[in-house]
Amino acid sequence: MITIIYPYRDRDSERVKRSLDSLKEQTNSDFEVLLVDYGSNLSSASIIKDLVSNYKFAKYFYNYSGFQPWSRAKAINIGLKNVSTEYIFTADVDMIFSPNFVSKLHELKNPVKAYYFKVGFLNEKESKENKKFENYLIDFSTEIGAQGLSLFYLKSLKEITGYDEFLHFWGAEDIDVHNRLERNDTESIFYSEEILMLHQWHTSYRKSEKKGLTRDLQLTDILKINQQKLLANTRSKEVRINKLNWGITVLENDFEDLKKHEQKILMLNKKDVVTHFLFCELPDFKNGVLNIHFVKDPFQNSLKYRLKKFLGKNVPKYYSLKEINDLLLLHIISFYHTHPYFYEVSNDLNSIKFKIKK
Repeated sequence: MITIIYPYRDRDSERVKRSLDSLKEQTNSDFEVLLVDYGSNLSSASIIKDLVSNYKFAKYFYNYSGFQPWSRAKAINIGLKNVSTEYIFTADVDMIFSPNFVSKLHELKNPVKAYYFKVGFLNEKESKENKKFENYLIDFSTEIGAQGLSLFYLKSLKEITGYDEFLHFWGAEDIDVHNRLERNDTESIFYSEEILMLHQWHTSYRKSEKKGLTRDLQLTDILKINQQKLLANTRSKEVRINKLNWGITVLENDFEDLKKHEQKILMLNKKDVVTHFLFCELPDFKNGVLNIHFVKDPFQNSLKYRLKKFLGKNVPKYYSLKEINDLLLLHIISFYHTHPYFYEVSNDLNSIKFKIKK
């Protein structure tokens, strides 16, 4: 049997239904689905959980990471720790599968080979249609290099500690995992003889990225940062990137501990204050929940501040909240992503709330 792992968060249910419906039409039923919900809001989670329950071959798993940035790598790794089949396929909720897709996976599966597949992309209008697989009109297709949708031998993935969990938001996790598998004697093969999957249209992450602070968690230049991590992993020639505690699930009791902890510390956006917190206070904290609210110093907008600055007198130096956002998120994904934590930008964009349980 093969497990198809869907990493998911807050996507519309219709595209998920089209994907699961295409699996219902498979000529080979020797598969199961694990949908890993990486912290959807309660409304989306309830809808998707109910949807998944309609498919006998599918299971739903919720991870309490709703106030954390998206990480496809971490979502898949959670899946790897919760399946027992010999082979897994890393899917996407945007995929519509050919009826012979699972049969082809069984034909190709090999403990020393990892396959990734040519994908046909649909335009926005075509994506909303419900058709037989062969009747969809393909806009364009992928070539070698797009490695996100892959068939793996589970034991091989576990040997290299799964996907690199530094990689958050978007990019590099698929190429990196294939690179490390190849260094561990697993051959990567691009299957391009036919198109077995169609990708439903959606707005790309690159187009949704904003320069300023937003409620949707974003980190400036994360695509470039992830690319540098990919290059560093390649230079190091390491195959095992994560520490022993990879694939960790955020449990409900940890989520509730964070949620109910209201004793907060206000932290001004002074550069020396923020730097001390990141490099001294945060690493040293332990045995509890730390709740920090970053806010602008009222003095920064005062006439006295502007006058002293104009006269060249000594005044505090400040980070913008966007700069704090980027510094803090980068610290979290670098050093603290295995801890239960909350990260939230206020509705008015005037504060950042960070809670962590250590």
